[in-house]
Amino acid sequence: MIEYLDTIDQQALIAINSWHAPFFDNLMWCITSKLSWLLILVAVIVALRHDRKQALLVIATLLLTILISDQISSGLIKHTVERLRPSHNPDIASSLHLVNGYTGGMFGFTSSHAANSFSVVMLLSLMFGYRRVTFALMMWAALQCYSRMYLGVHYPGDIIGGTIVGLLVGWLVYRLWLWTERRWMHCYDPIFNRSDATLVASSVYATIIFLAILAAFI
Repeated sequence: MIEYLDTIDQQALIAINSWHAPFFDNLMWCITSKLSWLLILVAVIVALRHDRKQALLVIATLLLTILISDQISSGLIKHTVERLRPSHNPDIASSLHLVNGYTGGMFGFTSSHAANSFSVVMLLSLMFGYRRVTFALMMWAALQCYSRMYLGVHYPGDIIGGTIVGLLVGWLVYRLWLWTERRWMHCYDPIFNRSDATLVASSVYATIIFLAILAAFI
């Protein structure tokens, strides 16, 4: 059964990776970069301008979320399962289209990109509570995940595993943050308003447009 699922995973990855072009090479390379989050995080910080104490707590909560999801994915699961990345798998590595010679680390399950992206997205979506920002952030996390398969460094199974880890961590840390807000800071009102949600959602779309323009000219 495991061998059958592994075969399907490999075939799905090869199908995704085989659909490539110079523009998308550049675009996915830009999207997978950690710097691609910069404008979105700046927008979140700007949205936190209303209350300095709450801003510090939210930033600390975001850092905690990333730390937990990354340690579970990279520090625990990857070194326990030890599943080779497709780019390091001798059975299919030669069939993959790799961008800029990038192969990633040795092991790929679960995807830290997926875990970290979806943990942050889940946390922020619950904090904001607006559909517009939830849709934009979920789309952004999905693009992050797709870029890892496009680049040939993660199987779909790696992405699914990382996504599950991220969603669970994001939800659990949100519950901790909510308890802290009510128990210690006595805050019961939403910290973000509709304009804040619009700002963050717009930052996602602006990031995608900027990276697409950048990819067309590099």
